[in-house]
Parts: sequence; structure tokens; C-alpha cells
Amino acid sequence: MTLDRRKILKLASATLASPSLERLAFAQSYPARAVRVIVPVAAGGANDTTARLFAQRLSESLGQQFYVENLAGAGGNLGIATAARAGADGYTLLAGGGNFVINPSLYAKIPFDPVKDFAAVSLMCGHRLMRRYRLIRGAYRNGWAELS
Repeated sequence: MTLDRRKILKLASATLASPSLERLAFAQSYPARAVRVIVPVAAGGANDTTARLFAQRLSESLGQQFYVENLAGAGGNLGIATAARAGADGYTLLAGGGNFVINPSLYAKIPFDPVKDFAAVSLMCGHRLMRRYRLIRGAYRNGWAELS
């Protein structure tokens, strides 16, 4: 099969145009309805306050209601399991904290798989100790003896 100049140009233009056509065909405004943010701890704590602040800003910027639902119990497993059972459509978010990471090692059976049942969307916040740890880890990887 020989490819002449016209066939090559047609293939190249089709290849370049296909991503934009796909975006046009499947473009939907998100969110089209209210979004539930599950916080697996009791109201009033640091996770709850942070989630409420983020939900308020997301509601203002995206023009759709983001509401926080506190589902405390079983060390956070009830709320995390509820988020795991929700449809993977982006209308249920989990504002997970330390219990999301720690509970699989604390409990013999948990009703969710933290790797298979969830996809990370964003990091809401961090702590300076986490940044310091990353800096120290990077320093050791790069062979630096000490940090200044």
C-alpha cells in the first residue's frame, strides 16, 4: 500500500481533529445537580471545617450546590463505605482524612478497598510537617548530607 501526499494529509488532519470532536460530542456541564461531600467524622472537627469551606467555594464557583454530609461511626468506616458504594459519576465526593489511610491496618475487615474503590481527585490540604518530610526525603535521595 502506497501512501501519497493527500492520504498522509487526510490522516494527519483526522488525527489532529479527533480529540476536539470527541470533546464536543461528550461535553457536559459539571455539575448538573447537587454534589454530596461525605465527611467520615463528626461535625465540628478539622476535616469537617475544611470540607465545608471547600464545598462553599465550589458551590460559588461552579454554580451548583455542594453539601457536606457527616457520616461518623466505626472509626470513619461507615462514611467511607457509603462513598465507596456510591456511583462513580462525580456526584459523591469523600473528604477523607487519616482514617482513610489508617483503618485498613486497624480493622481486620473493612467494607471498602481504598485502592480499587476510590480515585483521587485533589489534595485539599496538607501540613508543614508533611512538606518537611518530603523535603528531607528529597534531600536523602539527592545525596545531601544535611538540610540548611
